[in-house]
Amino acid sequence: MHFVNAKGILSAQSGMNVYRGCTHGCIYCDSRSVCYGFTHDFEDVEVKQNAPELLEKALRSRRRKCMIGTGAMCDPYMHCEETLQITRKCLELIERYEFGAAVQTKSDRILRDLDLLKRINEKTKCVVQMTLTTYDEDLCRVLEPNVCTTRRRAEVMDILRDNGIPVIVWLSPVLPFLNDTRENIQGILEYCVRAKVYGIICFGMGMTLREGNREYFYGALDRYFPGLWQKYHRKYGYSYELRSDRQEELMELFRGICEKHGIVHDVKACFEYLHEFPEKYEQLQFFV
Repeated sequence: MHFVNAKGILSAQSGMNVYRGCTHGCIYCDSRSVCYGFTHDFEDVEVKQNAPELLEKALRSRRRKCMIGTGAMCDPYMHCEETLQITRKCLELIERYEFGAAVQTKSDRILRDLDLLKRINEKTKCVVQMTLTTYDEDLCRVLEPNVCTTRRRAEVMDILRDNGIPVIVWLSPVLPFLNDTRENIQGILEYCVRAKVYGIICFGMGMTLREGNREYFYGALDRYFPGLWQKYHRKYGYSYELRSDRQEELMELFRGICEKHGIVHDVKACFEYLHEFPEKYEQLQFFV
């Protein structure tokens, strides 16, 4: 971990990353890709120590309220957040200046800030985005070794439901030959139905690989699933997009369950909801 003073914190789309790099160890992480220009080891997390000061300056100068997003590149609730609390400080500012928040994570550490999430949601709007990939707990511990498993994330979603905070799930990635099964998709969707999530973002049954990310992923496959990376390479070569052979079957299952339970599953509609800052926001009511 190392500390820097950033020059800015909010993107043109009002997103922020207070950290660069991650310690969750997910073997498929796209953020490892060379195109993102990391000049340090991915696990040597870069901490933008002046992020709260930059955010306060940006929020004070904004003429219109909006949703502030975080977690698109690097999880805001990785291990160092326990002591540094930079994400919490930023949420406190979002709440104070009455902006909205859209927080993406796969960590149960977000529950530490449940009080803040509730206050933001009472004033304006707060949405939590939870990434779910693998229903099988043992497989999850291999694919996402240093973060809580899917079962625990589902418990977090239940807690958010009980506190009136809407959830959008990222069902991604679906790894060919590993978790592209009916059992996996069905299990994840059962968690989503139970938690009464607002929507699910799914770009299809598959994954993407780029330079940097590809090499790390194949190395992990070689360690945990000997011979599997060769199977990937034979089938997909250096393709960016790797579609499962079960794409049509699994997408039909996905759409059917979402439509049956009233879960928004159009990707564009989910993103519109995440970015929509309501003039008069009425907190969603959830009934268990």
